[in-house]
Amino acid sequence: MNENLLRSLVCPISNEKLEWDKESNQLINRKLNIAYPIKNGIPELLPEAGKSL
Repeated sequence: MNENLLRSLVCPISNEKLEWDKESNQLINRKLNIAYPIKNGIPELLPEAGKSL
């Protein structure tokens, strides 16, 4: 995941910063406990793509 891109990505639901989990290759909103997948290097930041942790 590109570090510059990661700094500008936010959760589509809460606008909170996202954390990249390298092991699972997901972007995580720790406050809401939601994970967004990264497929082929592209984050899927649609509200319906988020999965509960």
